[in-house]
Amino acid sequence: MNYYLHHHRWFTSVQIRRFLSQRISNGIRSLTTLSPVRIGCASGFWGDTWTAVPQLVNHGKLDFLVLDYLSEVTMSLLVAAKERNEELGWCPDFAQSVGPLLPLIKKQGIKVVANAGGVNPQACMKAMMAIAEKSKVDLKFALVTGDDLLSSKETLTTEQCPNPNAVTSANAYLGAGPISRALELADIVITGRCTDSALALGPLIHTFKWKRDDFDLMATGSLVGHLIECGAQATGGIFTDWEKVQGWENNGFPIAVCNSSGEFVLTKPKSTGGLVNRGTVAEQLVYEIDNPRCYILPDVICDFSNVTLLEEGDGVRVSGAKGHPPTSCYKIGGTWLDGYKAVCICPVIGPKAREKAHKVAQALLARSRGIFKHLNLPDFKDIYLQVLGTEETYGKNARQSNLESRDVILWLAVHHSDKRALEIFGRELASAGTGMAPGLTAAIGGRPKPMPLLRFFSYLWPKEKLIVKIQTSDGYEEIYHESDGPITPVDAMLFQDSSESEASSHVITTGSYSYRLSDLAWIRSGDKGDNCNIGVICRDPAFYPILIQKLTSDQVMKYFYHKFSSPHPICLRYQLPGVHGLNFVLKNSLGGGGISSLNPDPQGKGYAQMLADFEIQNIQKLF
Repeated sequence: MNYYLHHHRWFTSVQIRRFLSQRISNGIRSLTTLSPVRIGCASGFWGDTWTAVPQLVNHGKLDFLVLDYLSEVTMSLLVAAKERNEELGWCPDFAQSVGPLLPLIKKQGIKVVANAGGVNPQACMKAMMAIAEKSKVDLKFALVTGDDLLSSKETLTTEQCPNPNAVTSANAYLGAGPISRALELADIVITGRCTDSALALGPLIHTFKWKRDDFDLMATGSLVGHLIECGAQATGGIFTDWEKVQGWENNGFPIAVCNSSGEFVLTKPKSTGGLVNRGTVAEQLVYEIDNPRCYILPDVICDFSNVTLLEEGDGVRVSGAKGHPPTSCYKIGGTWLDGYKAVCICPVIGPKAREKAHKVAQALLARSRGIFKHLNLPDFKDIYLQVLGTEETYGKNARQSNLESRDVILWLAVHHSDKRALEIFGRELASAGTGMAPGLTAAIGGRPKPMPLLRFFSYLWPKEKLIVKIQTSDGYEEIYHESDGPITPVDAMLFQDSSESEASSHVITTGSYSYRLSDLAWIRSGDKGDNCNIGVICRDPAFYPILIQKLTSDQVMKYFYHKFSSPHPICLRYQLPGVHGLNFVLKNSLGGGGISSLNPDPQGKGYAQMLADFEIQNIQKLF
């Protein structure tokens, strides 16, 4: 063994080599942090287009490729798949879209992060390792596990879940910390449930060595993830000005070009379809959020209220996110089985089509109830009837002329505790084609089949009680511990669920002009459980004082009064002065929420489009 003297200390040759290696590594890292990091997102949900992965790998010049697959209903579907086959329970789209490109991903040095593991990340890694081996690509994989709490469902209380015995999934929303650590050990990181934003924040912490208690940077990295997590929604998808968006067949997927300082530019690959401008990015900023000053994540509590957007070249520069210390808890989200549902969807054509559809629906329900009574089956638990094509979804805001449409769609959804009852309902539908109204053409998709009706539940769980593990493809394993740091108490004033004062110090000029809301603003809506949020962003900053005064929470509540399940509806309004925007949160307005609602818009996607026709009245001429 050779020894060397350095700074009055003796070192072995092995220690010297380790020391030099670390210095070189740190030197390289210090140089690379001067260069922006490019993160592209190729999936916004399980079932997104496979074309996004080759687009971003071939043309994105990426450092990181991230893919988001999971939702509450996806988790339950994956649990059911794993029960049928222990090799399932993960998202096969990941292997099918990323697998063939592993040689190119390796060649370009792209690191991959995906929550494709679902409820069986080990099987997902096994499948990906087999693809890599077959392709003769030397890649190291890592898993982040510990989120799956289904095995401990027996410990759930009725305060945490209304029916613990019927739980079908239960997962913690993990943060970016274990992802950033796993990236130190592997080229491809596979997780189960985590926050969508963590898929991007993890790579940024890893690359720039951001300190976990620099909460403004944590909020900025989370905003990167929030903007790109839904794929093409940030690059022209579901945009208010959809007529201006070209090339949907080749939608460009989002790329965030991030600096170590926290600023970033959102863009897309050149020569792709879609659109990136202030409007498309602002709409995604307000998508599926509640209070923009208090966006709660496991890594940080974000304040997006003063985020600013500046169009720059082929993208939009984003800055201004602020952060506060996180809480000491993870959010646990899960689903439980509350019986079954079936949906009848039938075209009805001819004069008085709406009246025919309603009469057919009532007859089917009455006949089914008669059979239920004979068989000693209980009544339906819930029913939702709507005739599409007549603007019934608009309630009192419907245009009367459309109520007389001569071609409509009957939507009749029913909920029952017994699958047999819904099989009876589905069978009786066929008889309507010969025994009820003329013009009933077909049952779309055939006879309605019973499907599980899953309800979402959530609760908080102390972080120190959760064991999060990192495992690599070469057999290494470690337990990840969240770093100690400042904590925001869960019951802090920061979390009060109240909107801001709607009083305004701005004086606006009145007049005789009226404008549709979509003439003055971009609008996007989404869901959070049974709540719908509608974000409204002014096209011109000069319109902001007008909307602050003319678009109040009370007016929005009355406009959507028919959508609330409570006779005392609640609509909150929050301001985002950075983008000259407003965010409205309509409590309990989705008929139970995305995974349990019986209505045809369970995620509130159409709410923004309904509000687009709201009239801003008695103002001066604007253009």
